[in-house]
Amino acid sequence: MINAGRKHDMRKAHVFLHDLKAGELLELEKGRKYVFEYDSNYNGSPVSVTMPLSRKKFHFDNFPPFFEGLLPEGTNLDLLLLNKKIDKNDLFKILMAVGNDTVGAVTIQEVNDEEMPDNL
Repeated sequence: MINAGRKHDMRKAHVFLHDLKAGELLELEKGRKYVFEYDSNYNGSPVSVTMPLSRKKFHFDNFPPFFEGLLPEGTNLDLLLLNKKIDKNDLFKILMAVGNDTVGAVTIQEVNDEEMPDNL
């Protein structure tokens, strides 16, 4: 169990594929530890070939490559960083900023602190 102070250090997002909730992306340590976990009720296609349904939980020591591939680049990234005042190294926050407008069938929605249970 993560203590209540730790909850606020963690960030979480719901991941959807074709508008169906496929799973959750968690940032456990800012910029260092990530977990993607399929929702127990999800029975659709894998979010990525690199994250097959045969495994339900994926741990990453850096920002997950599949999700990094959804991020804007070049001028689009520069404009986003400027307009939203986002640090260029905060890949999780960048993903949240574009989560409803990604290329392909995957969309991302950030979970607010108020929506996160205290018993994490």
